[in-house]
Amino acid sequence: MATPLSDTPLSPSSPLKTVAVVGLGTMGTGIAEVLARAGREVIGIDVGEEQAARALAALEAATARAVRRGRLSEEERAGMLARVRTGTDLTAAADADLVIEVAPESYEIKQRILGELDGIVRPDTILATGTNALSVTRLASGSARPERVLGLHFFNPAPAMKLVEVVSSVLTAPQAVTAVTALAVELGKEPVAVGDRPGFVADGLLFGYLNQAAAMYEAKYASREDIDAAMRLGCGLPMGPLALLDLIGVDTARTVLEAMYAESRDRLHAPAPLLKQLSEAGLTGRKAGRGFYTYAAPGSATVVPDALTPGAGDTGAAGRTVRSVGVAGSGTMASGIAEVFAKAGYDVVLAARSEEKARAARARVGKSLARSVDKGRLTAEAAAQALERIVPAGSYDAFAEVDLAVEAVAEDLDVKRQLFAALDKVCKPGAVLATTTSSLPVVACARATSRPQDVIGMHFFNPAPAMKLVEVVRTVLTADDVHATVREVCGRIGKHAVDCGDRAGFIVNALLFPYLNNAVKMVQEHYASLDDIDAAMKLGGGYPMGPFELLDVVGLDVSLAIEKVLHREFREPGLAPAPLLEHLVAAGCLGRKTGRGFREYARR
Repeated sequence: MATPLSDTPLSPSSPLKTVAVVGLGTMGTGIAEVLARAGREVIGIDVGEEQAARALAALEAATARAVRRGRLSEEERAGMLARVRTGTDLTAAADADLVIEVAPESYEIKQRILGELDGIVRPDTILATGTNALSVTRLASGSARPERVLGLHFFNPAPAMKLVEVVSSVLTAPQAVTAVTALAVELGKEPVAVGDRPGFVADGLLFGYLNQAAAMYEAKYASREDIDAAMRLGCGLPMGPLALLDLIGVDTARTVLEAMYAESRDRLHAPAPLLKQLSEAGLTGRKAGRGFYTYAAPGSATVVPDALTPGAGDTGAAGRTVRSVGVAGSGTMASGIAEVFAKAGYDVVLAARSEEKARAARARVGKSLARSVDKGRLTAEAAAQALERIVPAGSYDAFAEVDLAVEAVAEDLDVKRQLFAALDKVCKPGAVLATTTSSLPVVACARATSRPQDVIGMHFFNPAPAMKLVEVVRTVLTADDVHATVREVCGRIGKHAVDCGDRAGFIVNALLFPYLNNAVKMVQEHYASLDDIDAAMKLGGGYPMGPFELLDVVGLDVSLAIEKVLHREFREPGLAPAPLLEHLVAAGCLGRKTGRGFREYARR
């Protein structure tokens, strides 16, 4: 009979001095290194002597690198390695205060390990599972001491990643959570407390996004390179989703998604068929040498060209000549786009509904250029020349001779259609007409003209002078030379163009906003706090901002509008905006711009 946790209390400062790690793959070895660095006695256990030897060799190599880089002394390294011993039998864990299993993601394997440990370890020993896909409750229920079983989810690579998710089941005693949380802090990690559901917080949000990216690629909506570049450059992510799937392992992602779908029954979590095809073909990513991309060798991070790699000489149709550009609008986006073109040497007509508004927009460009000069990014002479190239105008008649007209007016289809009808009458034959819409159908703007073949989407990201990405959106009517023209122009203004079709959200918003919506649902369901979710995504996913920080910056009203567009277009129940988001918008809590959104902000 197991001893109740309350009979063997553990204080928050409990050192948990001896820790056994069961499973010495990449993750287990990384966890062992973290524990040894923090002064713990570590018992590494693996079924194979060869794997245990590899783990020790990896630790020796990692600590040697740390010495060379000045992060560890030779004396500290020797002490670290002396604290690690390995074995191939679970009985080696008999004296452990904590056992962390990081065996393969299988209920059968993990439950067998936990069951055997019941008869080996002391009654007060805590048993932790490193699963990120399986139910901790189900694993705990097979143990004779379920109150001492919890989840301890490290992120890969464990020595570098700060986040640790501490997962409680309905059976877990609070004292076990307290002890393990204290250990995580002592290891230099940032623990986040979460409940038991597949994926927990970070992977629960991350894998839905990765799955949608795989489905987008499978549908041939965009190339793998463009999907990855769009999310890196448009969202500031360290890796694109398809490259990340290759790093994680396509088979691992499929396992996590299947577990998520089994619980949520949300079709957005149902693994994309391509993940199954790649897994069953053995194309599981970097570890196999091939997944979405092809690598120099199994385990290599070096991508090598394959049959799907775009050819360097694929120029396609010849573009039209562009010397002058018209920018329609007077807001932040319009002035930013005007600045980008002017700095690249184009003559720019900046037109608005009145000359006063156009002059104010040009003045905003002047202030932005001055800031660049102050920061040493631009010479005063270059800034003056760029501003000189921008001519303000109070009428779109000034676009009569421009080669490219870019609209950046309100995100309202009626407003945009009226503007395109006006541009159709004003602009010369052969001029390219571009919309910067982020969510509306480009073809609807094209149909407002008599020359739909000349209309294309150029979705810049805010702030336009800083953000490198432009989504180039072709409609079914866009001419090849118009597409070639815009691609060429993007190169000249220093932007990275990615191609996508004319459907809601294009690449970035179609992948970003469902992720943000799912984060809101987590809070709405009281699964985790705003702070813990933001911390989980920044520390565990490498995101520059947490989802709630980003929502408040974007504006909750803007976010809600985009999510409604996505829901209408794709008809997926899982894309329906979270009621909490709708309630906040109805209450006027729109984010930083109103001083309150998911958080409160000081009024300026």
